[in-house]
Amino acid sequence: ESGDPQRTALLLRKAWTLYSVTPLYRFCRGRLRDYARLLSAFIAAERQKGLAVEVGVELDIKVALSSLPELQGSEQDQPAVLVQLSSRSRASPKNSEDKILWSGCFCCVYGDDLSENMPEDFTCLPLFLANGAESYMSVVGNWFQKTFDCIFRRLAISPFNLSWMVAMWAGCKVDKAASAVELVFSVPRLPQPLDISYAIHPEDARALWDTIQKTPGEITQEEVDIFMDCLYSHFHRHFKIRLSATKLVKVSTAIASAHCDGIVKMLHSQYLSGVLMLLTELAISQIQ
Repeated sequence: ESGDPQRTALLLRKAWTLYSVTPLYRFCRGRLRDYARLLSAFIAAERQKGLAVEVGVELDIKVALSSLPELQGSEQDQPAVLVQLSSRSRASPKNSEDKILWSGCFCCVYGDDLSENMPEDFTCLPLFLANGAESYMSVVGNWFQKTFDCIFRRLAISPFNLSWMVAMWAGCKVDKAASAVELVFSVPRLPQPLDISYAIHPEDARALWDTIQKTPGEITQEEVDIFMDCLYSHFHRHFKIRLSATKLVKVSTAIASAHCDGIVKMLHSQYLSGVLMLLTELAISQIQ
């Protein structure tokens, strides 16, 4: 990845909730400091109504907006925008560091399909990642929607897309000892919830993928289907359970983990832009 790895490292190893965002109207990148001040005033007004407050703690909430050009995929992409809410309790020493309460990141990685025909007054940042309390997300999202005439929607991940993710990520090579490839399935129509966890050694998963993939760097639907069918067949042979009758709800690899509720954790800096490219594609498909 080009750019400062320290800047993009803040995205790693955190649980991010995914949203799709329609294009922002008259968003000006040169006014990020002004936007931070306006958002701060909006949060203060909402706090007067009893919203976005940590119970029992007096906090001064600071708002910072900054550009993350390191997260651009192509020249057509808009640089990512990081939104951070931080606080310092009034009882804290003056030289103590602010505590990050909530983070959000607008980004567009290889979002050329949406960017190409975008009118001049609109900024295309279709993927939004949020980490922190839902109450802060509600207030921040509300301000952006009112200010830039955009709409935030939770971005779920279908079992179809989860199967693509696990196939793509299982075939990636990582330097250090990799964690197991894990798939979690939910069994439908039971009085009590039941999940089945299926863990595969990372080298076994990659070896399987290598026997299936015909052209390195290219993946087809047929190859993903064969990969999943092989895993299902192996599981059925040992446990006599047909996973094809269940619902895939979560996948975990050394690259990233993703849940059907739209919660993602990115674990490897080398593959960060690849994961964000896939998530950008999902966000764009929801908007279109």
